[in-house]
Amino acid sequence: MMQTVRDATFDVLRRYAMTTLFANPGSSEVSLLTGLPDDLSFVLALHEGSVVGMATGHAIATDRPALAIVHTTAGLGNAVGALATARVNRAPLVVIVGQQDRRHLALEPFLTGRLDGLAGEYPVWRTQPARAQDVPGAVARAWHEAQTARGPALVVVPMDDWLSVMPPDQVVAAPRTLLRPSATALDAAIELAALLNESASPVIVAGAGADHPRTWAALVTLAERLACPVWQESFGARAGFPQNHPQYAGVLPPGRAQQRTILSGHDFVLAVGAPVFRHNPYQPGHIVTPGTRIAVVTDDPSEAHRAPADLAILASPATVCEHLPTHLHPRPPQKTATPPHQPEQEAGEPHDTGLGAGFASPAPGNPRWAASGRPSPSAGNGGPPPSPGDGRPAPGAGDGGPMLSGGRWATDEPAEGTWEPRWVVSAQPDRADAHGLVDPGVGEPLRAAHVLAALAVRLAPETIVVEETPSSRPELHRLLPARRPLGFVSAAMGGLGFALPAAVGLRMALPDRPVVAVVGDGSAIYGIQALWSAARYRVGALFVVLANGRYAVMDQLAEAADAGKPPWPPFEEVSLSGLATAFGCPARRITGHDELLDVLDGVIPSLLDRTQPLLLDIAIAP
Repeated sequence: MMQTVRDATFDVLRRYAMTTLFANPGSSEVSLLTGLPDDLSFVLALHEGSVVGMATGHAIATDRPALAIVHTTAGLGNAVGALATARVNRAPLVVIVGQQDRRHLALEPFLTGRLDGLAGEYPVWRTQPARAQDVPGAVARAWHEAQTARGPALVVVPMDDWLSVMPPDQVVAAPRTLLRPSATALDAAIELAALLNESASPVIVAGAGADHPRTWAALVTLAERLACPVWQESFGARAGFPQNHPQYAGVLPPGRAQQRTILSGHDFVLAVGAPVFRHNPYQPGHIVTPGTRIAVVTDDPSEAHRAPADLAILASPATVCEHLPTHLHPRPPQKTATPPHQPEQEAGEPHDTGLGAGFASPAPGNPRWAASGRPSPSAGNGGPPPSPGDGRPAPGAGDGGPMLSGGRWATDEPAEGTWEPRWVVSAQPDRADAHGLVDPGVGEPLRAAHVLAALAVRLAPETIVVEETPSSRPELHRLLPARRPLGFVSAAMGGLGFALPAAVGLRMALPDRPVVAVVGDGSAIYGIQALWSAARYRVGALFVVLANGRYAVMDQLAEAADAGKPPWPPFEEVSLSGLATAFGCPARRITGHDELLDVLDGVIPSLLDRTQPLLLDIAIAP
């Protein structure tokens, strides 16, 4: 029996471990998908944004391309926003887009897609194979293109191609294995080390591209060797450094002026896995204080090519940073301090200085950095606040290791191939809510900070927190620091609709890690269809919806602009728990703090073993 193009493509999917098919199919995909072999898993999503969002979460979790299948013009058009997010999040995807029958495309029959350019410049590669027999090779090449360029690669396939005969001698125009040598990383590290050795007061800015166990371990060694602070990039989609390490300084604010002030005490800025730099809104002036040198280490060509840096290294951040310490000279502790708090805002700057994720005033810098530039041994570890003072236990509190005297902890020996923190730090002595509160006062409404503080003392350190709550993101950064690689995931693009489907994909790919999505109700509405997939495929993620019945981020921006009353109304009538129930996802509405704590105490200890999603619709004050 002759092999078909469909059969040959399935062999390609098996070869590259793309055996989970995220899809919202139409008529042009029927010939591909009916009668699937048992070793291929089909995952239906009810909207193309959820298809791509779940595939994006899966790709982030596995660090290899995931497969999404969408239907011609309508499907690809609906998916464009999610494809843009995947591109900026550097998530490798192979996207198969259906097309009408090749034999009458010239007549533009019903459902013909004018697909070329529909997704703009967000795909890293796109093709419609010239012949049906070229489809398997195009899918294989798309895998390599997506993996190399870290983004979505599109293959448009006419519907009749799948059942075409695949000759046994047909060439598949793609390599089985593609090696990317890192030999040049050593030479680059030596050159970078020479610049660091000339500096008196370096600082590291870590970004999403450093969120890998090897890179975390290498950056910890490097930061400790340099005795320097480490900042997280602004608008970062992932954490590039352990945020409970004593040398972690906080998240850079979004404004250029504020960033320049924070970095002004340093003569050398090393950006690792981060662009130089992300700002919003526009502010005039230099990127850094004149005379400060900048180097960037990234495996993203675009990030390297546009960097206003003295040295840009296009290589694996982990490999370069692993080579660096052996070429550094011993150095005394830094004399220039990282500011112990955010600088005063310059005249005329609004309090809310951006749009989208991370828009609000940034999380404060780390007060552990004393005037010597060294961390104060008596200060906290940047971890979660202690449990509320009502005598309740705090399941999952702490940092995963045995507790020592004085609230200190240490980890067991790490398993082979895993990353574990090597430092021992003190627990924070005081409650960490920005307003001095963990529990709401008498008569005070429930606020986002109360919910985040309750989560902070209960979530295990290996929990993956997926964030899409723009107005509460600074509080989330402060109260829920990333303590393990992949501990924080967000949408780098700033568009809404990412968190719910991404959490589903992450949990499907990593069933051995708890996944909690913290989402605003306005954000959740954009990706609500993903809840059906979570319920249908028994994905045990927890969705925490901070429901204030409005686009709070837009209200805050309008207030900061002081240009009159905004025209958009609240949407307090929308029930997220009602929508979740309608999609088959268990849900609960929560209106009080005691009720919140009771529910979290009942749910969080079993997060790792859950096989059913749960949405908590938590009413909070705007």
